[in-house]
Amino acid sequence: MDRPVIKLDGDSVVYARQLAKEITDEVKNELIDHYSTVSVERTVLRFFGVDGVTRDQIPLVNVVVDKLKEWSMLEDGVAKPVVNAMIVLEKSAQEICEAISDGLDLRTLPDAPFYKIESKMRELSKEALDKLEKKSSQRNDLLKLLGDPPKPYKYLIVATGNIYEDVVQARAAVFQGADIIAVIRSTAQSLLDYVPYGATTEGYGGTYATQENFRIMRQALDNAAEKVGRYIRQVNYASGLCMPEIAAIAAMEGLDILLNDAMYGILFRDINMIRTFTDQYISRLICAFAGITINTGEDNYLTTADAIEKAYTVTASQLINEQFALKAGMKPELMGLGHAFEINPDIEDSLLYEIAHAMLARELFPNCPIKYMPPTKFMTGNIFKGYALETLFNLVSVMTGQSIQLLGILTEAIHTPHLQDRYLALVNANYVFKAARHLGREILFKEKGFVEQRANTVLRQAVNLLEHVKEVGLLRAIEEGQFADISRKPDSGKGFEGVFRKSENYINPIQDELENRLGVKK
Repeated sequence: MDRPVIKLDGDSVVYARQLAKEITDEVKNELIDHYSTVSVERTVLRFFGVDGVTRDQIPLVNVVVDKLKEWSMLEDGVAKPVVNAMIVLEKSAQEICEAISDGLDLRTLPDAPFYKIESKMRELSKEALDKLEKKSSQRNDLLKLLGDPPKPYKYLIVATGNIYEDVVQARAAVFQGADIIAVIRSTAQSLLDYVPYGATTEGYGGTYATQENFRIMRQALDNAAEKVGRYIRQVNYASGLCMPEIAAIAAMEGLDILLNDAMYGILFRDINMIRTFTDQYISRLICAFAGITINTGEDNYLTTADAIEKAYTVTASQLINEQFALKAGMKPELMGLGHAFEINPDIEDSLLYEIAHAMLARELFPNCPIKYMPPTKFMTGNIFKGYALETLFNLVSVMTGQSIQLLGILTEAIHTPHLQDRYLALVNANYVFKAARHLGREILFKEKGFVEQRANTVLRQAVNLLEHVKEVGLLRAIEEGQFADISRKPDSGKGFEGVFRKSENYINPIQDELENRLGVKK
């Protein structure tokens, strides 16, 4: 083991996980199992092979789901009426959806025998997941061929707005030592209730997440990976109002990591709770099946709340996110739970606090690829102090055995990073990671010393919060502002109009096939 260890109170760990399980059981049983969303239904159509946009650039899947909603046919799920039309008219799902866009009214069609509909739905679902399985196998083969770089993986963001410029920056980063390339999304794409189409060259603060953009970057990274002789991971964002759709197209194009966290969407994007918890479940089924690692956003809590006083909210949320992921059939190896280096550097022993919090996350989730986020809140524009902070951040990461390291940028809080800023971030990480590669195996933390006691204090505080959340329910706890000091209401937020209650006859064959193959309890 290349990291030190601390002793956590075993009873508290077991109790915390039990509380988190009971909290998420309630959300699953009372909400997720009874609701679907327009994005979930659009995801089904995408798996059935439906693609493209209308002459007005509206995604075909949006047109069809909106029509079914207008016709009061959506409560049974999109699959049954579309597959019925496929059988009656002897056409593909793509052809049926194009016909609906051109004026076909599914209400006018006769009903095919249900056994034929059921058989066709199973056939389409099996074909779709077989393709995902093949894609995932190809990624694993390439990983074995090229080799996995040592941890912490160096994670770097590109965000030009132009996918082709992103490729140029990504290749340069790979040749300088980056292991993970994240294409940050254009500002506010998470609030779009549709997935943009095709390659894009204009975006503000980032580049649109589209299937074609995924494909372009995937090819570029694979080419670069062959040149440097190590596997390069590709990241995007399966969050916001199109969470399951983006998970689906990312899986189709062989992405490795997706930022995926309903709690983040609720708190920081004001997305409706029911909408995003439901979307998250389906998206995580897809990620679990395709072998895609998720990253959660607990690190963001410390940008709005104090990192020492509210450290326990990060731990409590990590435990809740772990249980949500387990319910969707995810293995710990795919749970990139988030935390951050966000303590005020002017506080005495701030480094010890940071080490204690990093060790708590690492010890509590030993099999998870923990994602460690850099300083942002206390980056002031003083690039020299900022660079020193990034150096300490990199040192804590390699010393405590973190898995995924989003590299800090010395010009944080000044401007969108230039190429040279990213270059210096990689230079710093390369130096520190190499110089301290095995430092962790040489360190013993003092028994009942500051680091161990602080970690256990935060754990006990997290247990106290989880007890309260269990008592009042997760939705009520969020409304109280228990996480990130932000309050949201269950019946408000963006995307609520896209939520509907399932009928007794609701069918989602893609979900059924995913759950069957993953062995998920229904």
